[in-house]
Amino acid sequence: MQDLLNAIAKNRFLVIGRVGMDLSAEPPGSKTEEAQYMRVGMGGSSANIAAGICKFGGSAALVTCVSDDAIGRYCINQLRAYGVDASHVRTVGGECRNSIAIYESRVEDHQTVIYRNGAADFEMSMGDIDAVDFSDHSALITAGTVFAAEPSRSAAFHAFERAKACSMPIIFDIDYRPYSWPSAQVAADVLSRAGAMCDVIVGNDEEFGFMAGDYDQGLTMARELAAESASIVVYKMGEKGAITFAGGEELRTGIFPVEALKPTGAGDSFMAGLMASLAAGHDLHISVLRGSACASIVVAKPGCAPAMPDLAELEEFLATHPGPTQDA
Repeated sequence: MQDLLNAIAKNRFLVIGRVGMDLSAEPPGSKTEEAQYMRVGMGGSSANIAAGICKFGGSAALVTCVSDDAIGRYCINQLRAYGVDASHVRTVGGECRNSIAIYESRVEDHQTVIYRNGAADFEMSMGDIDAVDFSDHSALITAGTVFAAEPSRSAAFHAFERAKACSMPIIFDIDYRPYSWPSAQVAADVLSRAGAMCDVIVGNDEEFGFMAGDYDQGLTMARELAAESASIVVYKMGEKGAITFAGGEELRTGIFPVEALKPTGAGDSFMAGLMASLAAGHDLHISVLRGSACASIVVAKPGCAPAMPDLAELEEFLATHPGPTQDA
């Protein structure tokens, strides 16, 4: 555990996975089909996590592919604007296109539409991984979508193997998106294989249940991963809070209630806040709570990456919020 925390404390993250464009219906509360205009922002789970880490003063480099068009250039420009190292983002041509997500800033009857046909990020190759000097980074972060198709899947496992070879911890957000996978069985098999290689695993109850093949067995699987391979496993339960497994103990934490504007972006902000807090030297219990606070901040504001807090915003939120719900 201490080696893991020491690596995170160096605050130099290599992040693997997609960057895309988000469009959200405006004004807030609008249905997409009734929108008067659209708000634009950077999206993609891995890119959001990287941006969140940089907002807290950490270092993050993204490895992925973008399309050779205006959308791809927008994504690269946004990464740079957030301070993310985009030197390992490769442009691909042909029919490959960047992901675009259209979502609504409302909770009731929320609709999200994802355009992922011929996704450019799935073109990431082993060569892209081999072009990275792993010694420049202290920890690897990725999200499950990177494993959904080839050649990205093989490239991501290659990155895991390289990280293992240089004793770099692997941090994994399960982030199961059914629409990206050829079948549920393939997804369960691949994500379980990936999870067994990781030092930190973060997911919600549905994702762990999916990996276990039975929703009711998700909590058991989280416990098993913590006992057998991972140093930290965070089992998120929505409004019921989270259970964190580490060092043979179970830490139960609540959430910071807010009036949510939308359900999107919470998981990415949680991961960024958790990593930034551990890097700053906070203990695991406090770091999970700070990650939860980051999630609450994001769901209460428009956008995903744009809504992620910096350190001053997080501290102000913690100072003025009544506090988390009682530990679950």
